[in-house]
Amino acid sequence: MAEPQPQAEALAEPARINGAAAEATLSGGELAWRPAAGGGGGGEVQERRLELESEVLGCRVEGRKLRVATFSASGGGDGERPSGLACGGGGKGGGGDGSRRRGEVVLEMESEDAAARWGDAIKDRLASLGRPKRLFIIVNPYGGKRSGRSIFQNEVLPLIEAAGILYTMQETKHRLHAQEIAHSLDLRKYDGIVCVSGDGVMVEVVNGFLQREDWETAIKVPLGIIPAGTGNGMAQSLLHAAGEPFSISNAVFAIIRGHKRALDVTSVVQGKTRFFSVLMLTWGLVADVDIESEKYRWMGSARLEFYFLLRVMNLRRYNGRVLFVPAPGYEQVGEPVEQTTSCKQNGVSTGSQEDKADDRNGETSGYPGPSVEEADLEWRSLSGPFVSVWLGNVPFASEDAMAAPKAEFADGYLDCAIIRDCPRWDVLGLMFQMKDGAYVNSPYVEYFKVKAIRIEPGMRVGSSNKGGIVDSDGEVIARGDGSRAGGGGDAEHLMAYGPPIQLTVDQGLATIFSPKSR
Repeated sequence: MAEPQPQAEALAEPARINGAAAEATLSGGELAWRPAAGGGGGGEVQERRLELESEVLGCRVEGRKLRVATFSASGGGDGERPSGLACGGGGKGGGGDGSRRRGEVVLEMESEDAAARWGDAIKDRLASLGRPKRLFIIVNPYGGKRSGRSIFQNEVLPLIEAAGILYTMQETKHRLHAQEIAHSLDLRKYDGIVCVSGDGVMVEVVNGFLQREDWETAIKVPLGIIPAGTGNGMAQSLLHAAGEPFSISNAVFAIIRGHKRALDVTSVVQGKTRFFSVLMLTWGLVADVDIESEKYRWMGSARLEFYFLLRVMNLRRYNGRVLFVPAPGYEQVGEPVEQTTSCKQNGVSTGSQEDKADDRNGETSGYPGPSVEEADLEWRSLSGPFVSVWLGNVPFASEDAMAAPKAEFADGYLDCAIIRDCPRWDVLGLMFQMKDGAYVNSPYVEYFKVKAIRIEPGMRVGSSNKGGIVDSDGEVIARGDGSRAGGGGDAEHLMAYGPPIQLTVDQGLATIFSPKSR
């Protein structure tokens, strides 16, 4: 049985807090102060408190002054604010919407030695919480409204510096640059990798980690996401799960606090081609909207809703089939499948770890993906036509769309939401129910969890040569109209449209900074 850790020594001294005489105490994880007897001001004597873990960014000492940087709920619970306390009165009873504001509490101690002693004590307590000391920050200046650089300078950097965190920042220059960085970075120097971007850069980092020879160590490095893209589904999912309002500053503070949670990683395979996903894979309507709305990128996230309306007016339906291994409780979804052919014969390799390592274009390094033993799996199927197939690892596809209300970060399953063939006006109605996930209750929607799933994408209904788009985490991986990536002579897409694409979940393989631990 582990020995209990000794409690940090409590401190209590007279000080001037924001200019007023007070008695200050530092006990456990809390800084408190109370107006000194006879200190003037009249009225009710109130004690103020700051919880170091949830309300303090950091502190610095300037002679006799100790400056404590705060990030706390605005407004005291009694509706009053102590004089000079920009962040509002202590703690839990802040603004009704849970919003936070930066502030500062200035303690003027009786001597420089006292200020230094208190500063060291607060820093030690903050360090004991497991907060990161040095971060590598990847900024995508091209995502969303191309605001990544300004978000980093104006909203991320002030909080990081106030917390005393050292950092190295690098901007991405081209597609897959973040993957290249993660593949070669000396991870021993950092306590985490932070992406100021949309969701795609985080996916690149995960793939870079898993292509390393030391992938088992690399994938344990915590990842942080600060929303600077169009959809921002991962950031919204993390904040929503903790009951935090969606904001850039709340996402930054979650990283500063250093809480972590496990995150499922999905292996996406077609033949000898493999990559890894952490957010979602879509085919049909959602993929069409995500990719084809790129021409309206100047609209920011509004482009998704705008193009959704355009696409519904000319609704596409796709032939095809989905095969899956249902999670417990969903064994009655679809029809049973007779496993008469191996997965390899269907275009997806599920051989041994050694075979899969050798399949990677002769490469033997990197993570080969989870092993799938076909004989042990009970597969079921659903046949099209489909309007949309959405496979998600987290609840939100974007800030305003809860595509998978029952999704969890590390339950070992993907949530599958399939919109079956239905009238366009019903599809439009589903859009308005997506904000809180209520759309999954529609009779036109099949919603279930899977351990593994194989999609066999077909042509549009009424067409013999036009297929759809398969999109993973914002990037086209297969396209059925013969176009190439970027439309300008780039390499062909990662996978072919038509042959099966299989997704298998690795439970809790990655680690992510989170507002709350799990």
